[in-house]
Amino acid sequence: MKKRYTETQIVTKLRQADVLIGKGNSIPEVCREIEVSQQTYYRWRQKYGGMSPEMVKELKLLQKENDRLKKIVADQAIDMAILKEAAKNS
Repeated sequence: MKKRYTETQIVTKLRQADVLIGKGNSIPEVCREIEVSQQTYYRWRQKYGGMSPEMVKELKLLQKENDRLKKIVADQAIDMAILKEAAKNS
């Protein structure tokens, strides 16, 4: 059964892992405690290490804005191509 975690949940689990590591637990013990595989732990650590929940929310907002801007640019490129084609045929 594959679980899906939100970015906020991932950051929370990584912070919990940091506390457990600080108490002297090994990585395999920590992974069992936060209920993820070691591979998942290291992948999360690489992607989200050092992020706070607020930073994750800001990252999501920036990604949404970036997607919106990419769509605008693509729409403008299509409009320009249509206008060039229409001007050519006139």
